[in-house]
Amino acid sequence: MFNWLSSLFGAGRGRLRRGAPHIESIAAQNRYPLGPPVETQGARVYAQSPWVYVAINRIAEAGALVPLRVYRLEGERRVAISNHPLERLLADPNPVTSGFELFEQTLGGLELHGNAYWHLVGDAAGQPREIWLLRPDRVTIVPHPQQVVAGYLYEVGGQRIPLDAVEVLHFRRWHPDNDFYGLSPLSAARCAVQSDRHMAEWNRNAFGLDQGVPAGIVNIQDFVTDGDFERIKREWRSSYGGTARKTAFLRGGQMEWQHIGLSHSDLDFLQGRRAQRDEILNIFGIPVALVSENATEANAKVAERLFIERALYPKLVRIAQKISQELLPFYSGDLIAEYDDIRPTDAQARLEEIRAAYPLLSINELRAQYFQLPPVAWGAGPVGGLSAVPSTAQPQAEGGASSAKTAIETELAQWERFALNRLGQAERSRSFEVTALPAELAFEVSAGLLFAREREAVKAVFAEARSGLQHRGAEFSAS
Repeated sequence: MFNWLSSLFGAGRGRLRRGAPHIESIAAQNRYPLGPPVETQGARVYAQSPWVYVAINRIAEAGALVPLRVYRLEGERRVAISNHPLERLLADPNPVTSGFELFEQTLGGLELHGNAYWHLVGDAAGQPREIWLLRPDRVTIVPHPQQVVAGYLYEVGGQRIPLDAVEVLHFRRWHPDNDFYGLSPLSAARCAVQSDRHMAEWNRNAFGLDQGVPAGIVNIQDFVTDGDFERIKREWRSSYGGTARKTAFLRGGQMEWQHIGLSHSDLDFLQGRRAQRDEILNIFGIPVALVSENATEANAKVAERLFIERALYPKLVRIAQKISQELLPFYSGDLIAEYDDIRPTDAQARLEEIRAAYPLLSINELRAQYFQLPPVAWGAGPVGGLSAVPSTAQPQAEGGASSAKTAIETELAQWERFALNRLGQAERSRSFEVTALPAELAFEVSAGLLFAREREAVKAVFAEARSGLQHRGAEFSAS
């Protein structure tokens, strides 16, 4: 037995195989005539389930707003390429689809079906000229025994259109039980979605016209003939009847009506619907506090941060890496595509990181790395170096140390008023021109103001600067 098992393995191979031996078996097992095993009812569920609609729209619209950029790799450095042809193509993919719609529908397809497909149309040089979205429920993957995917079949109106593998960009989520197609979150949420839908329909029927509860009962104790009974009903309704509610008529006092159903209160109806909502949103990665009417501002901010970090950003990375792997090779150069890092950062931790870099980087390097700001004439030296002080900041000899300190304090006060007046307008207003402040102090104030969004935070930045000025007065007032 041991010898037979040993003969199955290449004990003397000593190197990697040139191909994957299991691909042929996978290709034979997955026959393309079976059609795509995707969520075929996804469109109907999306249109009928409010929470599925909300979850997918939040993801698709938020992701479509994030810009995708192309970088050229130079060793370990990434150099941004402005207005790359791929960026222009993604902004205008085809005559009837905008860039926003392209990514909105791509992200929506991944959430609804677990798959999204781009059909690439080339120009005379063989580079992509147009991108067309393919409906996932119409696409069938054709396996190949060596290349994994031989191509795709797109079925419209009974006609199957063959597409080469190089023509189609296939985005997919992980599916533990399928080698070619992705798994939709909608499949995992099927039970919760169906339960929520049935509860909504039961609630609608409970208040429908045929399920209305009578406004009252007229119980006729004495026996009356059929003619008298009809006459009494007719006269009552002509005098007191209405269209909103019906009136029940009973003959004799022995007839009783007993309700055997359960009311909304008995079923804890509202709590049940909230539970279904929470389960659906959690499956799609949407924190409940983003849509809850009882969420506080603090809870909503935490929920937004969790949504960006743990749900939205990983989905964007999936798309960017697929584009880098299969679309950017059409263009020359060592290129990658990346989305802007939209993950929120801890302002205090970032400020501490910047301060830790003071001894290692110059002011201009800090400005470029952490704030994407252009260099300044006085930024060649380190933050703590006196050589970095602007020439205009040197005090007059006759003024001495006290006049230098007074000039610094005056400029701090002017800068504080400037920052308070332009709070919330930093991107549209000019910067404060530093003339007397030493470079280290000016840089610390600039860094602090970048994270200050309220008046009290702005005042705290300048209060800290004044405190530091008192402790290091001799250093800052040196001539």
